[in-house]
Amino acid sequence: MLGYALRRLLSLVPTLFLIVTAAFFLMRLAPGGPFDEEQAVPAEITANLQAAYGLDQPVLVQYGNYLAGLLHGDLGPSFKMKDFTVAELIARGLPVTLSIGTAALLLAVALGVPLGLLAARRQNGWIDHAVMAVALAGIAVPNFVVAPVLALSFGIGLGWLPVAGWESGSVRHMVLPVVTLALPFIAYVARLTRGSLLEVLQSPYIRTARAKGVGSGAILRRHALKPTILPVVSFLGPATAALLTGSLVVEQVFGLPGIGRYFVQGAVNRDYTLVMGMVIFYAALILLLNLLVDLLYGWLDPRIRHG
Repeated sequence: MLGYALRRLLSLVPTLFLIVTAAFFLMRLAPGGPFDEEQAVPAEITANLQAAYGLDQPVLVQYGNYLAGLLHGDLGPSFKMKDFTVAELIARGLPVTLSIGTAALLLAVALGVPLGLLAARRQNGWIDHAVMAVALAGIAVPNFVVAPVLALSFGIGLGWLPVAGWESGSVRHMVLPVVTLALPFIAYVARLTRGSLLEVLQSPYIRTARAKGVGSGAILRRHALKPTILPVVSFLGPATAALLTGSLVVEQVFGLPGIGRYFVQGAVNRDYTLVMGMVIFYAALILLLNLLVDLLYGWLDPRIRHG
C-alpha cells in the first residue's frame, strides 16, 4: 500500500505540470490584462507596471520564470491586491473556505447516508418516494437559487440568522452558507446510498445470511454497510473538492472572505498570478483527494489490492 501511494504521488507531478501549463497559456490568451483600466492610463505608466511584473518579456520567458518560482514554492505577488502575495491571500481565505466546506461535507454524510439507508429499507413505500423526491429537488435547484431564498427567508424575513459577513467561530454566520452548500450533496449521497444498498442486498452472501436466520439489522451492520459505502466514498473525493470550488458562488452571495471570493475577483480583474495560484491549489486538492479515495477503497473492500 505504501509503495502504491508513493507511486501515485509521483504520478501527480506530470499531471499538475500539464494543468499549470494549460492554465498559464489560457490566461494569456484571454482578452484584456491586469492593468487594463476603464479610464485611459498613460502609456509610460502601463509600460512601467508591465516591466515591474515582468509582463514586458516574451510569454515563454514569463512561463519559465513562473515555473522557476513554483519550484521554490513562490506563487508570485497579486497584480491587483497590492502588498499581498498569492500565498498570503490563500492563507487568509483558506480557513473560511475549509470551515464551511468541512461542515457541509459532514452534514451531507450525516444526513445523506441514513436517509439513503432508510429509503432502501422502505423500498417503494411512501418514505422511499418522499426521500427521493426531496433528493431530486435538491439536485435540480442550483445553489445560486437556494442561497438568496434562504437569505430572504431566514435572514431578512424571520431575522434569525445573519445574511452576510463572517465572524470566526460564530455558528450563526455559518448556518446559511453550510446548508446552501450541503443540500445538493445530501441529495447525491442519499441516492447513491439507496441504490448501492439495494444492489448489495441482492448479493448471494446476503441471501445466505438470511437463510441462516440472521436478522435484517445484523445483516446491515455486519455484511452490507461496508460495500454499500464504497460508491459514496468514491463520490466524496471529487465532492469534497466540489464543495470547496462550489463555495465560489456561496462566498459571493453571503460576503465570505474565502478563497473562492478571491478566485472570482482575480478572474474579473485578470489577476494572472492570483488565478493561477487558485487553479494550482484546487488541482492539487482534487488529485490528492482522489488518491485518498483509492486508498480508502483498499481498506473498505478486502478484494481490492493495489499492486
